[in-house]
Parts: sequence; C-alpha cells; structure tokens
Amino acid sequence: MARKIGDMNPVLNISAYKFVPLPDTAALRETLLARAQALQLKGTILLAEEGINLFLAGPADAVRGFVAQLQGDPRLADVAPKESWSETQPFKKMLVKVKGEIIRMNHPTIRPAEGRAPAVAPATVKRWLDQGHDDAGRPVVTLDTRNDFEVDAGTFEGAIDWRITKFTEFPQALRTHKADLQGKTVVSFCTGGIRCEKAAILMREEGLEHVYQLEGGILKYFEETDAAHYQGGCFVFDERRAVDVALKATPELASPPVSAASPPAA
Repeated sequence: MARKIGDMNPVLNISAYKFVPLPDTAALRETLLARAQALQLKGTILLAEEGINLFLAGPADAVRGFVAQLQGDPRLADVAPKESWSETQPFKKMLVKVKGEIIRMNHPTIRPAEGRAPAVAPATVKRWLDQGHDDAGRPVVTLDTRNDFEVDAGTFEGAIDWRITKFTEFPQALRTHKADLQGKTVVSFCTGGIRCEKAAILMREEGLEHVYQLEGGILKYFEETDAAHYQGGCFVFDERRAVDVALKATPELASPPVSAASPPAA
C-alpha cells in the first residue's frame, strides 16, 4: 500500500515470521538484540529452532534498516514484513526471546519449514466469499484460529470460531469438530499468518483435503482488499490493542484479559 511520507504517522510497525531451521538461536538472539537496540527499536522477537516471529516499531528508516540487515542472512532473505503506522510507539521495551516454538502448538510433528500448506491470496479469498464457493464449486468456510478474545474484536462474517483460549487447544478442537469441515474448502486465518499456517498443516495431516491458509493473515487481507466480508477490527498484541481495516489503531474494539499482555502471536 503506497503512502507518502507526509501522510504517515511517525511510527512504523511491522510484523513478520518465517519457519526455517535456526539451530543458532542463542547467538542470533544476541546479534538481533544488539542491532535493534542500536537502532532504538522496540518490540518482541521470538526465536526457535523452527524459525523467527517478530513485531517491531520505530522510525521508518530504522525499522527498514533492521529488516535489510535481517534479510542479509540467506535463511531470512525472503522475510516480508506487513506494515502499519501509529502516532506513538506501541511497545515499552525491546525483547528477544528464545522459545521452544515461535508459536506454541505442542504438536511436534507439525514442521512448516519442511513444507507449507497451500496458501490462498487475500484477493482470491474475497472473490470466493463474494461468489459463495471456490473455483471448483465447493462451499467455502473461514476458520478463525485465534483466541476467543481476539475473535471478539473482529472476524470474518460467519467464521467458524471454536472459542479456544490458547493455540495449544486447537488440535483437540479440530478433532472434535472435524466432521463439520468434510467436503468443504476451509480457509484458516489469523492475525498475520503464523497460527493459520500451523493449523492448515494439522488439518491436512488429519485428513481434510481442501484446506488453505490465508496468505499474510487478516493484516494482509486489510492491506490488499477492501476488507469486504470482515466485521470489526483485528486484535494486536501491543498498546494499540486493535487496528481497523485501514490499519489504524482502534483500542476501543478490544478488551483483552490480563493474560493477553504476553508476547505477541502473529
């Protein structure tokens, strides 16, 4: 989404992730923390052997400079952040943490770095929802893989919502409701893509044939379409609390529980 500098709020916010083997997380943590601090950025970076998940904010030149340095690592060369703007810095500190998973599912057989589930572009999802079926004529359902309080801030019209309170509950919820998804094209979605990617792989592993992840998640859908078929805003794990379809802060849309102040999940 092209914008002129004069039209922008001063703080650039980015989110990005990539599933890729990172056996050197301890050393990488020190490198990335030093770079981010030198650029006076704030946010959270999660590292695990399965990949990287990051949320950063600061002046545009500093944020994009950090991304350019990150892409200098061949393993992370194709990291493509999603951008939004805010009037103030939405993070209080700069954290780089090493975790067992960059998004916890407690399902070790799900390894996105070994092969992604098929992804579908936001424009295609919008077209499918406009026409009420996919290009093969199958009914399309959207499956929200986020936590219940995130869903309450906004979601797709008619989205399936299993009211999970944390992502580790998703596998059991899928087993309980899998029969309801048979014979349909399922588009899993989340904030930025990371949870719906793992969810889509699990659904295929469980035998559902026509499963896709929404490429780039809700944030990319807002960026690349007119946000038709979506109601409300998108919860984000920083002081903005939620963004609207124009990717502007709308904190009144979100009232998360205290536990939601934990590190963000894309």
